[in-house]
Amino acid sequence: MDAAILSKLLSPDGWALLGALPPYDERHAMRTVTALRAKGIAPDLAAAVMTQSRLRARARGKFGDFADGMLFTADGLEQATRLLVAALHAQRYLDAGITMLADLTCGIGADSLAFAGTGLRVVATDLDECTAAIAQWNLRHFPEADVRHADGLALDLRAEGVEGVYADPARRVGGGSGGRSRRVFDPRAYEPPLDSVWALRETVPAVGIKVGPGIPHHGLPEDAETQWVSVNGDVVEAGIWFGPLAPDGPGRSALVLRTFTDADGKDHTLSRTVRGSDVVPDVGDVGQYLYEPDGAVIRAGLVGQAAAELGGRLVDPTIAYVTTDSLAELPSARPTDSAGAQAPVATGYRVLDTMPFGLKRLKSYLRTRNVGRITIKKRGTAVVPEQLRKQLVLTGTEEATIVLTRVAGNQRILLVEPLGPV
Repeated sequence: MDAAILSKLLSPDGWALLGALPPYDERHAMRTVTALRAKGIAPDLAAAVMTQSRLRARARGKFGDFADGMLFTADGLEQATRLLVAALHAQRYLDAGITMLADLTCGIGADSLAFAGTGLRVVATDLDECTAAIAQWNLRHFPEADVRHADGLALDLRAEGVEGVYADPARRVGGGSGGRSRRVFDPRAYEPPLDSVWALRETVPAVGIKVGPGIPHHGLPEDAETQWVSVNGDVVEAGIWFGPLAPDGPGRSALVLRTFTDADGKDHTLSRTVRGSDVVPDVGDVGQYLYEPDGAVIRAGLVGQAAAELGGRLVDPTIAYVTTDSLAELPSARPTDSAGAQAPVATGYRVLDTMPFGLKRLKSYLRTRNVGRITIKKRGTAVVPEQLRKQLVLTGTEEATIVLTRVAGNQRILLVEPLGPV
């Protein structure tokens, strides 16, 4: 988005036009554009409000009703922290006794919204002029937020009175002039590079950095807590926390968040933190139950800890599936009383049958059981589920779930029945 289009969007007429659009529906998008053009709306403004309408629809999953009063860029929304998780970031700074922090790479302002919304004073900076302007608009209701078009690394932290630092380095490159960007996985290619950000702990010990969940364990700073976070099974980020922001000390941890709505329509969030240990899990035969640890637990390398809690063993030393001979007694994902309840750390299945991998064998097995709809889970196999589904040519009326994986080094098929999260 360029400055001219942003100016039109933020004009009284542009903002009113955006607010008057019906809820975004891809099927009716062209009809809406045609109607706007028929009313004499300039093509560039019509395109801009439609883009914002589409992005707002996507943003509701991260921002809820707040999305209706915000502006977005495609890359900014992609990288933006969900408000649920951003609020937990803010809580770390509050628990550390911090009142003033610098958000060095604020993007569209997602984390700064949570910081300011909890009463923290924040200096939010971004190198891109239009992105900084969008963040300023999104934070317009919070006098606690000072948004600047500036290089956050150039801030004089001591002179600004900054007690804590937060950064969410850009992990996408390209995308200029409306082109598509690509994701960056090498931390040295982040903008700014991670080394430049965590060096700031020499000036301000309380430094927090959001990174991609695919960050490798090798090279992580030994004096920080690195925590992987999942929301409803989707691993959304990892965070590196230094100094007072890591009160439990350095190491790896996983934060599992599960949200649900109760019978009265009230939303609840269950959480569970799993911390690192030297647990070495046993490996053995497939038992009566199979458990897949939450993705944050897997990314954090804490499958052994999950196996110990489940009272189980791995099906293979290289595969993140845990098996048990009896049903694990763990929290429900939708407790009757959510007070004090914790989020589940794994999803469970009852094992109905196992067999060596083979297309003809599997096809015959499923047809015999009148299976026509199949859910395919996989780990440790090169099989492409969609291709396998086409090859099976199932026509029955029953449903089934199969797991394709390695057991003791051999490719196996497990027919399972979901138990739900535990």
